[in-house]
Amino acid sequence: MKNMNFRRKLPVPKEIKEQYPLTEELCRVKQDRDAAIADVFTGKSDRMVLVIGPCSADREDAVLDYCERLAGLQEKVEDRLILIPRVYTNKPRTTGDGYKGLLHQPNPEKDSDMLEGVVAIRRLHTKVLAQTGLSTADEMLYPDNYRYLSDLLSYVAVGARSVENQEHRLTASGIAVPVGMKNPTSGDISVMLNSVMAAQHEHM
Repeated sequence: MKNMNFRRKLPVPKEIKEQYPLTEELCRVKQDRDAAIADVFTGKSDRMVLVIGPCSADREDAVLDYCERLAGLQEKVEDRLILIPRVYTNKPRTTGDGYKGLLHQPNPEKDSDMLEGVVAIRRLHTKVLAQTGLSTADEMLYPDNYRYLSDLLSYVAVGARSVENQEHRLTASGIAVPVGMKNPTSGDISVMLNSVMAAQHEHM
């Protein structure tokens, strides 16, 4: 018979942000990016937003490499597109088996360590912003994670396995940047549309 085991209490998001803060310059870069992205979604800009990149980000060197390439491309398409790199640090598992992503296991060869994971995902998103000037997207696999990255993300995705979940919908309603809702694994578009509607309302 299995049981849950308590390992340690994680620091609250405010504590992690204080330990790994953004510089004033990076805060300005993020604010400018968010404003430009908001102009697209509100119709003030005729550019398009393209959220692009691999499904899972677990190697820092590979993530920084492709984000630096995207930054070079961003300069060429600045007048038409705003590129948001996908840096999805959680990996949903349909059956629950397998590597669950950077948040769980910063080093896949070691045991899970959520504190190391929280620090690793914050460090990765910060490095992308600092080295490329591109603010990022991440999947909100766990709603509690969002506040550890809320000052870094310019787009949040709710995935196929989470889109019907009440907590995800309510959390999405309070996020200040665009949130994308995916159709569920069944492909039922109505579920996704219901989630969009739920996220557009205010909730407690």
